Amino acid sequence: MKPETLAIHASNLVKNTTGDVTPPINLSTTFFRDENGGYPGGHMYSRVSNPNRSALENTVAKLEYGEDAAAFASGNYCGMALFQALKPGSHIIAPDDMYWGIKKQLLTIYHETLEFDFVDQTDLNLIKSAVKPNTKVIWIETPSNPLLKVTDIEEISKIAKANQATLVCDSTFASPILQNPILLGADLIMHSSTKYLGGHSDILGGILVTAKKDELWEKIKNIQQTGGAVPSPFDCFLLCRSIKTLAYRMKGHCENGKRVAEFLDKHPNVEAVFYPGLETHPQHEIAKKQMKDFGGMMSFLVKGDVDATRLVVNKVKLFAQATSLGGVESLIEHRYSVEGPDSKTPKNLLRISVGLEHVDDIIADLEQALG
Repeated sequence: MKPETLAIHASNLVKNTTGDVTPPINLSTTFFRDENGGYPGGHMYSRVSNPNRSALENTVAKLEYGEDAAAFASGNYCGMALFQALKPGSHIIAPDDMYWGIKKQLLTIYHETLEFDFVDQTDLNLIKSAVKPNTKVIWIETPSNPLLKVTDIEEISKIAKANQATLVCDSTFASPILQNPILLGADLIMHSSTKYLGGHSDILGGILVTAKKDELWEKIKNIQQTGGAVPSPFDCFLLCRSIKTLAYRMKGHCENGKRVAEFLDKHPNVEAVFYPGLETHPQHEIAKKQMKDFGGMMSFLVKGDVDATRLVVNKVKLFAQATSLGGVESLIEHRYSVEGPDSKTPKNLLRISVGLEHVDDIIADLEQALG
């Protein structure tokens, strides 16, 4: 089935006596055993599995062409589960432009047990030169946050396989509708399901998808089930409901995103625009090769200093000045002030998540704010 069809039907796992078209929320934390001690309903305890979580994991695994998926209570915990599954002393090659929450884990939690290097992954030679005998993971993020760098998944997968390393792709900015890293050679895919999968800024979650159920995956599943950092049945229900409209929401985000990027690219008070759909983007051809469309995420540099940049972000009326992305509403944020004084993000950069409002209203709001 095509993604639009899978998104609607893959979560309808449970066939019950009441004939629900939409699977109900299953709040039970424990499940009946039979006379032989087995679990005829397929579930034992909700930390281990739950019908709503199984439906969510089945849906996203199918959308990403993976063998299995593991849902977590946040996107950050996807990183935690992977890092916990690695042996102490393992080396990770990570991108220089990387979501700060995952990067912060490496710098402040795993700095004593894991080794890691941050490199510009748009340069394949830099990745090759960073490989060590103990390199176990190459973590890529494409498009990246917040500079929208695009890394060549297929080429990097060759480097990973040649060095017996696991290729993990954070594909949050793309969603399964726009990009399928497993088909390009990735071993694991991460999504912050808070973002496009949820799509309404009201669910916190994350999910990992694996190309195959190998030893590393079994460790990750054990961490999920034994550690217990899992989403609630209600959150899983909401995510399944949201995913049903994902394909069509992404079409709107992409259409609006392209128009907004073209507007910003021509604006006299904008220094640069980072959007892989623009032909001027340095990795535009790679994006065309591995993405079906370019999404609704972009960043741009305001001409001027940090005060001029704050003036713009404080003048918007339609945009919400807030963290996160992928919701139906348009969001704008000064990333440097979020990431802190150690951030390498330019001080005049604003990141925007283009929503599903009418594109003329979105552009009009940016026009008056940029002045």
